[in-house]
Amino acid sequence: MSDPPRLRVLEALRHRDFRLLWTGQTISQIGDAAFVVALGWRAFSLTGKASSLGIVLMVEAIGLVTTLLIGGVLADRYSRKLLLIGSDGARAVVIAALALVDASGHLTFGVLIAFVALHGLGSGLFQPAFGGILPLLVDDPSLGSANALVGISRQSAFVVGPAIAGLIYGVAGSSVIFAVDAASFVVSAVFVAFAHPRLHERAPSEGLRRELTTGLRYVVKVPWLWITIGTFSLVLLVGYAAFQVLLPKLVEDAWGGGVGAYGLLFTLQGVGMVIGSVVLGQTSPKRRRGVLIYTLFVANSAFGALIGLSPWYGGAALLQIGRGFCIGFAITLWDTMLMQRVPQQMLSRVISMDWFGSLGLLPAGLGIWAALSGLAAPGTLIAVSSAVCAGLFALGLSDRRIRSVD
Repeated sequence: MSDPPRLRVLEALRHRDFRLLWTGQTISQIGDAAFVVALGWRAFSLTGKASSLGIVLMVEAIGLVTTLLIGGVLADRYSRKLLLIGSDGARAVVIAALALVDASGHLTFGVLIAFVALHGLGSGLFQPAFGGILPLLVDDPSLGSANALVGISRQSAFVVGPAIAGLIYGVAGSSVIFAVDAASFVVSAVFVAFAHPRLHERAPSEGLRRELTTGLRYVVKVPWLWITIGTFSLVLLVGYAAFQVLLPKLVEDAWGGGVGAYGLLFTLQGVGMVIGSVVLGQTSPKRRRGVLIYTLFVANSAFGALIGLSPWYGGAALLQIGRGFCIGFAITLWDTMLMQRVPQQMLSRVISMDWFGSLGLLPAGLGIWAALSGLAAPGTLIAVSSAVCAGLFALGLSDRRIRSVD
């Protein structure tokens, strides 16, 4: 093994198997980020209504939530590598079929919803296995670096992917972007196939219900886990859902922008997220991590409120960079803390419950904001929802059980 790199954030790249996973995921994440932008604008173009994007996102979230807990149990019981390959392969087939239907000119809003639901089901099986496999590819001192690099990969995709989508959409249409995303899943599966993760201590096979109950009991016994999961469940219901549903309309109505301006906001958020992950990877804080995470999300919510109120697109773009920094740093720190504190045989179930709890109310939130989208200007609704989220994080920050977490 070579000497540690001068940049601590790059330390995990010394591990061959992590490099394979990371490279495949970087390519796949770029495809996913382009897909999200194309999906949002395609849904909007099919109906001309802001509510259509909310419905599509709600259906995808329902699909993801449906398989998350099952995915956690399977990933603690069986090979996480095979689960990743299977999920990537299934999603490649689904999105390739969507691209063909779209290219044929027969895509309707109902058909789009059906494909998105299938995509969500595959993603729900992927996430717990992915979170569980990282500690099997690097040694413990490199785990912070690994999470930072995964964050950088994911967040760089939000820079590259939307930019690609903005360029391609107007020239070749959404079907080409969908096809690129399908190909990226295939590439990811091939890279994972060549990785050799360490064997992990597997959970005993006790039946789905009992294994889920065991995982839930563990989460309930750890205050910083259930408080944070509960807080994010409300925040995604109130804030994230509003932002996702209303942003296309805000870009068009308040700033006179189109798909390029919409994609640029995601790109700039990705820039901030990359910076946040790099700073986390270099500093690797070990103390008062609970305070740091919650403080960053208070700031993120405040930036969101200011975006809703901004009369200038340029001001909103700068605020998106700030939001990205807060998200990139805090999420990477949270993932690292989770993997370091949770036992390996329980990790994928806890990750699935983290995702499930956080996303559990998101489908309802997307549906609610789709219904409420016509009640006021989109900027006003985004500002109010973001202010509520800032209050929720401040409330969590006031709890000594969060402040005491290192």
